[in-house]
Amino acid sequence: MSAAAGTSGRIVVVGSLNADLTIYCERLPQPGETVHGNGFAVNPGGKSANQAVAAARLGGHVSLVGAVGEDPNGAMLEASVAGAGVDVSHVRGSSEPTGVAVIAVDARGENNIIISAGANGTLSPADVARAADVMDDAAVVSLCLEVSTETVLAAAQAGHDAGATVLLNLSPYAEIPSALAELADVLLVNAHEAALFLGSSVPGAGASAADWDAARSRFADRGIRQILVTLGSNGSVVLDSHAAPGSQVTFVQPTQVHAVDTTGAGDAFTGAVAVRLAAGDALADAAAFASVAAALATTRKGTQAAYPEAAGVERRLGTS
Repeated sequence: MSAAAGTSGRIVVVGSLNADLTIYCERLPQPGETVHGNGFAVNPGGKSANQAVAAARLGGHVSLVGAVGEDPNGAMLEASVAGAGVDVSHVRGSSEPTGVAVIAVDARGENNIIISAGANGTLSPADVARAADVMDDAAVVSLCLEVSTETVLAAAQAGHDAGATVLLNLSPYAEIPSALAELADVLLVNAHEAALFLGSSVPGAGASAADWDAARSRFADRGIRQILVTLGSNGSVVLDSHAAPGSQVTFVQPTQVHAVDTTGAGDAFTGAVAVRLAAGDALADAAAFASVAAALATTRKGTQAAYPEAAGVERRLGTS
């Protein structure tokens, strides 16, 4: 079944829109070092906008709640997101400039990123309240931490009250209140973020199911029962306390591709998970679909323009 055919409810993404100012270089600079670049591009980005576009390109019925400046970057972002089929009726203008991300990408496709919030910093619980029409209709509410914690908490509460699955991407990492953790139905983290959240190390790639099961128990002690831990080129692991004993840890193998730009791959993963959860998939199945979507997104430069459509993901799943 295709993502478009299976999607039964709306995905609401609440958060950030950024203009990505990307410089390509042979290697990333060390502190205090200057290196020569070999290309520059301005692309639409921001974790939430990326997740919304990724989900829409995969067939999701998506609404985005956010803020942009009254400037060319804001117009570019709205056009890109709307062009992917995302409802932008709850993306408002702001007197602050549109948020930006300054990104360096090396020859292996690895990157480092600095963000400036701009208009994203003005998004508030009042914006969530004004989006009640789409929040009340949500099957999945997708959140990250590029906007204020109070706004994320308000969106998580609205999603919970609507009976939606609240998907929280704990990135960029910050400590969150216990109330937000309790509202998160699914937590999506990388290994570093998982360790920071738990306050202790987590197993690495190649660790046993028993080791990961211990980590699952520690998450459950914090009130989170379903977790996706991404491991970069080593795939991901699903920790699901709702599953039957013996099935609470699932390893998702990586999809092998030639990566040219990993910027936004995590957002492609999140958007794909949201689509499949909205379609009623089990978390492990959603993660397997998302693994392919994220890998394919790294095979082209840029973020939103690189995201695959459902047919491409399904073709790859059929041959994997």
